[in-house]
Amino acid sequence: MLTQAGSCASAPLFQIRDAEVVRAGKTILHVADFSLDEGEHVALLGPNGAGKSTFIQLLTREVFPLFREEPPVRFRGQARPLLEDIRSSLGIVSATMHDQVRVHLPAIEIVMGGVFGTLGLPMRVSVDGEVRDRARDALERLGIGDLANRDIMTLSTGQVRRVLVARELVRDPQVLVFDEPCTGLDPQGMYHLRQIMSTLAEDGRSIILVTHYPEDIVPEIDRILLIKDAAVFANGSKERLLTSEVMSDLFSVPLTVAKHDGWYSLY
Repeated sequence: MLTQAGSCASAPLFQIRDAEVVRAGKTILHVADFSLDEGEHVALLGPNGAGKSTFIQLLTREVFPLFREEPPVRFRGQARPLLEDIRSSLGIVSATMHDQVRVHLPAIEIVMGGVFGTLGLPMRVSVDGEVRDRARDALERLGIGDLANRDIMTLSTGQVRRVLVARELVRDPQVLVFDEPCTGLDPQGMYHLRQIMSTLAEDGRSIILVTHYPEDIVPEIDRILLIKDAAVFANGSKERLLTSEVMSDLFSVPLTVAKHDGWYSLY
């Protein structure tokens, strides 16, 4: 049976085999073998510069690996998927995107801009009531419906981050990538964003989390991928890999991991 995109229904969401990304003659990431099934969640951990962002860019087709006779990266079984298919399936929330919010617009217009891939509505574009209703529903779902008409520049950092999640949800993506989502947030903002990740994971969407901190890994994410020195350091369950010994090896400093009610902390 074929899916809408024309790939095998049993194919993984993402599959990577022998993918090597090279810049200026230097390998900045090599992934020997990785796959992620539909609805599966994974967290990527590793030091700065290890290759986590490059890994995500491999999935989103922002970077390409060296040529292989057998294409190294597949999306739902397709070796050469349409970029539009990938973008329509993925929502991405990052602290970097937050830094681009420099416009005085109501929060609901920021959310509606997600339909067009813009921060706010493009010039000379009008939207119908259905798009506005979807945007309002996304804000309500995240518990911030009361912020719909507030100027985005007057909101707290945590509130803006949640508006950006709603901006991605308005397109109803099957996969959500959270790229260091708690950077710059206070404990209240971290709490709300982690609750959002849990809720979306329970909805059946795939969650791909990029972080430095085990504290960001919500209980619904069981699998972790550790990246160090431009390669996959380990791939497996939290129970097996989120240990003091493994984290100390990953970050090359002595660290201690603690666990409480399904949550992990690092110190």
